[in-house]
Amino acid sequence: MTKRTSAKYKIDRRMGENIWGRPKSPVNRRDYGPGEHGQRRKGKLSDFGIQLRAKQKLKGYYGDITEKQFRRIFAEAERQKGDTGENLIGLLERRLDTVVYRAKFVSTIFAARQFVNHGHITVNEQKVNIPSFRVSEGDIIEIQSRSKQLAIVLEATQLRERDVPDYIDVDHSKMTANFLRTPHLNDVPYPVFMEPNLVVEFYAKN
Repeated sequence: MTKRTSAKYKIDRRMGENIWGRPKSPVNRRDYGPGEHGQRRKGKLSDFGIQLRAKQKLKGYYGDITEKQFRRIFAEAERQKGDTGENLIGLLERRLDTVVYRAKFVSTIFAARQFVNHGHITVNEQKVNIPSFRVSEGDIIEIQSRSKQLAIVLEATQLRERDVPDYIDVDHSKMTANFLRTPHLNDVPYPVFMEPNLVVEFYAKN
């Protein structure tokens, strides 16, 4: 269990938004930040503050990945042809832990990272235990046979709070997922408004 897992609700409260759309998010009860000064009236954010917040929200959504990892992904998105913000979203959605989460094999992105780390997943019948592994269009992601009846898996597949997006074809009877295509920003079912264009502006200036 990582420190980020235990702190996932602090991310919600720091952002002031229920970024994963979870029913148990503390933001549903109190929309101010954590700590003794959390209820102080917030000042108006500068342009830098707005851009930083957009970056922190997007980075937090994908399991609060490290700044070094996130910046490396951004640099790759920048090198690709087309819109950098769209490219960034596409690369984040191709992470194996993200696909496992999207397929509803587990209930949270943090659990997805741990699930992959512990060797429960294969990609095209090859065991992969690297959460940041990048899947390709047409790849088949499957839960290993010994793990298909785990309680956390069976419970996650029954969750009604989110649906599997149409760029992933999932068969929960076989516990397999086919990554059909790299999504665009508008295809991704974020519970809150994400602004990758502000992330691009942030890194352009910093």
